[in-house]
Amino acid sequence: MPTTALSSIKHVVVLMLENRSFDHMLGFLYSDSGNLSSAGQPFEGLTGYESNPDDSDSPVTVFPIQSAASNAYFMPGADPGEGYAATNSQLFGGTRAPNPAVATNRGFVTDFSYTLRWESRDHWSILPGTTAGGIMGIFTPRMLPVLSGLARGFAVCDQWFCSVPTETLPNRAFVCAGTSQGRMNDKTKRYTCPTIFGLLSQNNISWSIYGYNDPPLTRMTFTDITNADESHFGLFADFQASAANGSLASYVFLEPSWGASGNSQHPNYNVALGEQLIYDVYYALRNSPAWNETLLIITYDEHGGCYDHVAPPRGAVPPDNSVGEFGFDFTRFGLRVPTVLVSPLIPAGTVFRVPASSMPLDHTSILKTVETRWSLPSLTARDAAAPNFGAVLTLSTPRSDDPLGGVIVPTVSFQALDMTVPSHLEQVHAELVSELPVPDAAGHVHHTMPPLKTSSDYGTYIRERTEAWKAARRSNKFPFSNSF
Repeated sequence: MPTTALSSIKHVVVLMLENRSFDHMLGFLYSDSGNLSSAGQPFEGLTGYESNPDDSDSPVTVFPIQSAASNAYFMPGADPGEGYAATNSQLFGGTRAPNPAVATNRGFVTDFSYTLRWESRDHWSILPGTTAGGIMGIFTPRMLPVLSGLARGFAVCDQWFCSVPTETLPNRAFVCAGTSQGRMNDKTKRYTCPTIFGLLSQNNISWSIYGYNDPPLTRMTFTDITNADESHFGLFADFQASAANGSLASYVFLEPSWGASGNSQHPNYNVALGEQLIYDVYYALRNSPAWNETLLIITYDEHGGCYDHVAPPRGAVPPDNSVGEFGFDFTRFGLRVPTVLVSPLIPAGTVFRVPASSMPLDHTSILKTVETRWSLPSLTARDAAAPNFGAVLTLSTPRSDDPLGGVIVPTVSFQALDMTVPSHLEQVHAELVSELPVPDAAGHVHHTMPPLKTSSDYGTYIRERTEAWKAARRSNKFPFSNSF
């Protein structure tokens, strides 16, 4: 590979979706060819014989989700356990990790059984026909033609792990900052550490964060960028316009929409809507004048309780001196998540891995790749130790073919869920914007979040509160820092 391959990339774009494991989405990607890619490269997929015991110790084998099945695109039918204790249960068979922490990955069915019981008691969304064994359901390439088409048509990373074995916000903190400051659950909603965005600004390198149809949650999650200039933030339509007119920033971070009617692919939301989002991102970039200089990373923040057969590796480097919640020492990675690398400089059929002797790929490899590309220092010890993935760019001449040519995006003509129920991240977002300094008519900034019931209520409040804050900023009523 030419040593300058990564230097030819001028735009790195990240689309991070929600809560799906590698096997659950891509385990059958190359099952029709004996887990060998079209380029003859071995792929760590499923054989079809993997199983987990149920509550009666009977084996439940992995199975392909059939498109004709009821609620197929809403599988596994409920939200599996995804926190630190639930992940331990899935990996080790108990909520506490043993020492040494040697995972067997045999607790997915029993943990989902436990989760379904308490979710039923607490009136969570559980679709009709949902069973604990459904956690062993695997989407096929036919059901996910967009994600699978890009994975086959460019590069799939079959040994990419989320950064910590727990839920969403800590893993999103690692992809943005290389640390979760010791946090291992979503109760902490705001992080005070430096981010890749602040680092880019310090080095005069452009960046943007786009929400889908609401202002980006990421902005409110990190104090490092909350008060950054408005030019760094927008909605998905703004991203599409920037791609079309050739004005994309050097580093772009994309969020899905977080609600039950949205395209985040969080269980038990409609996976087909996420397929449409991936398709729209790909074609916004492919049709851009900067396509030949763009690298797109499609990944998921964490496994979300969905089945994966590969034990997460140990030997992770703690990012800093933060004391981990639940006694966690940050020396274990989380489970594999689907990650696809897309660029016309990547050959079709690539299965990208780093050497077995290397630190494995995880979310901080995105940081390392950006830092390597623009000669930036590391944020933490974790991204300092992470491998970058510039070596996936092996072509000297950009490809002109389109692996998604003729692909039809799947659609679902019915709504299986109550779309009025707000999502966890909508609630997080509303709480964060409620704390923004917005003066009332008397100039006071004291504010109590109003009672919000529906997803629509939350979305309206988030948009209106954010706009009021931005108006206060424009009027210079408050001194702001970090106005890069």
